[in-house]
This record gives sequence, C-alpha cells and structure tokens, in this order.
Amino acid sequence: MTSPLTSSPTDIALANFELITAESVTLADAERVVSPDHVNHEAHNEPLECRARGPRGLLATRAWLRAAFSRFEIEPLDVVTDGELVAFRCAVTVHHTGDFAFFDPAGRVKDAFPPTGREATIFQSHWFTIRDGLALEHRAVRDDLGMAVQLGWVPPKPPYLVGMALAKRRTQRAVDRGTAPWQA
Repeated sequence: MTSPLTSSPTDIALANFELITAESVTLADAERVVSPDHVNHEAHNEPLECRARGPRGLLATRAWLRAAFSRFEIEPLDVVTDGELVAFRCAVTVHHTGDFAFFDPAGRVKDAFPPTGREATIFQSHWFTIRDGLALEHRAVRDDLGMAVQLGWVPPKPPYLVGMALAKRRTQRAVDRGTAPWQA
C-alpha cells in the first residue's frame, strides 16, 4: 500500500479505502493513516477483533471482509469535505467466494452465508472524521439488502439455508479455535 501523497482529509479517507482493498497491507501502513483511537461505528456486528480501536481493528475488518470476498473494490463517485469531515458516495463491487458471517454483541456467530460465487455492486456512503492527519472515526450507510439479493442470499432457498447453518458452524468453530482470518 502507498502512503497518501498529502495529509489532506480527502487523501487520508481515500487511504482508508486502500487499506481495505489493497492486495497487501501491513500494520505500519495502517498506522500511517488510522488514529490509535480510531472507531469504526459499523463494527457492532463484526467479529470482536474488528471492534478494537485503532489500526488493528481496521486490519481485522479488512481480514474479515477479504476472507469472504476475493474481489473487494471501492470506486468513489462523489466526495464532500467540510473541515474534519469527509463523506463519500461510492460503488462497492464484491465477489463472494468465502463464508461471510455477522456476529452478536458477545462475538458469537449470529448468521453466516456460504459462498455463492456471485458478484454484487452496491452503492454506499462512508463518512470519516479526520483529525491530526489520521482517520479518527468511520460511519457508513450501506445497501445490505441490495447486496443480499445480488449475492443470492435472499430469498433463501432450502439448500442454501442448510449451507447457511453449515457456514455458521464452520465459522463459529474457527472463532472458538482462534483460527479465523481476522484473529491473526
């Protein structure tokens, strides 16, 4: 991953997208653009590791997403910057090739979706608070239903429901053993 060329709020926010989409990312990469106090307000239904503050939490979110989606691209369409606040409207394209799970407040697997091999492109808005040249907060508004329909999660067919139960069991076992990709 490359570092932002400037420390403008827009460049720092774009670098956060790159942390998720780049082929290879290190903790040092994340520390260059993410505050140690960084909060991802959307991590409430992600694995516990993703709810951690700072660069490690963001890297755990990256690992969680990349374990389920072999293709994860973010195309910014519009950007508005007002002081510390940067807002993007973007198109996100994913290819669902691994189990994808949502988690309850205690960190247990709530729902899991086995890979469908399908692609989806959905529109999202992402809001970043940038302070002292680092991302301090992240919020998002996503079209999760649109993604679920495009990926074939809904309406669920009986064989897919069985697959969901098996994916939930697989994911929970990996979490319990500490071998889930985001637990590294």
